[in-house]
Amino acid sequence: MKSTGIVRKVDELGRIVLPIEIRKVMDIKVKDAIEIFTDSDQIILQKYQPSCIFCGNADNVIYFNGKRVCADCIEKLKQQM
Repeated sequence: MKSTGIVRKVDELGRIVLPIEIRKVMDIKVKDAIEIFTDSDQIILQKYQPSCIFCGNADNVIYFNGKRVCADCIEKLKQQM
């Protein structure tokens, strides 16, 4: 994980603002969904992408190493091994 050096305070409603620099780098637009994960004492925010990272298919998608991969692409990967 890489530190950005940016610190934000939580407001009275529990909100934080994602800095414009980070939104640009991560291609996060207004109304984009953000997925929230926890790992021990860390909160991880990730742009929500419900489809396969390789082909964009949203059917039969599983998590593999934190990424979404569909069954078809898993089979193609197996064939290349």
